[in-house]
Amino acid sequence: MATGTRGTRGAGTVGAQALPVIESPAQVAPADARELSRQFFERLAVLREGTPEHQYARNTLIEMNMSLVRFAARRFRGFADELEDVVQVGMIGLIKAIDRFELSRETEFATFAVPYIVGEMKRFFRDTTWAVHVPRRLQERRAELTRAREELEKRLDRSPTAKELAALMGIGEDEVAEARLAANGYTSASLDAALSGDAVDGEAALADVIGAEDPALGLVEDFHALAPLMAELSDRERLLLRLRFGAELTQSQIGEQLGVSQMQVSRLLSRTVAKLRAGMLGGSAEGEGSPA
Repeated sequence: MATGTRGTRGAGTVGAQALPVIESPAQVAPADARELSRQFFERLAVLREGTPEHQYARNTLIEMNMSLVRFAARRFRGFADELEDVVQVGMIGLIKAIDRFELSRETEFATFAVPYIVGEMKRFFRDTTWAVHVPRRLQERRAELTRAREELEKRLDRSPTAKELAALMGIGEDEVAEARLAANGYTSASLDAALSGDAVDGEAALADVIGAEDPALGLVEDFHALAPLMAELSDRERLLLRLRFGAELTQSQIGEQLGVSQMQVSRLLSRTVAKLRAGMLGGSAEGEGSPA
């Protein structure tokens, strides 16, 4: 961990106190980054936004916690071609988490940040791939249908019928219809498009007549993935999570109910959440380790 102090008025000063100067924030070990992040968040909370001191603290937090983005990106390592883009959008989630995190939450920053990071990564894939989920078999069939249609249009100088497409592709007409239906999931209409297809002043767009997006819908996939992991927890671990995140009790209040110390509650919560996080990211709590 490379830290030091500046002899002149540095970006990391707060009144008479000074934040440690991190020469290479991205190289800070996860264990060190965890403690240093707490110090920087404490200062960030009292600094005026837009000042050099605030900018230094915020930028250092971003660089120190980039390991969280790399950790979350492992979940999408099967998409090697898009991995760099995945990391970039993950950084957006990290920045959002830093701007919204409060030490009063009694939650480790990593626990708070990972859902933001993974959420941005999932949104990237939703926005850049199929508009709706379509099985791979139908995705491939759609591509075959496109090639067959282009070939027949050149040969016949007109749009081919379903029967002609089926004959060329060696499948039934019902399968052609299924492939055509699947093709509808590949593109989606712009919400800004006029309903009639003609842009006329004052004409309603699609976005004007449909309901607003419910932010909670983005959690549905996570809830489905979390359910089997929750089932593997002990009764005590599930009770602990229910009291903390359902009833929103403090760690001290939970300790009083369970007859244990606040420190024990903190350790149990950290261990349980780490276990769930590792399962969500496709690793194991023992093998993967915990990032900053």
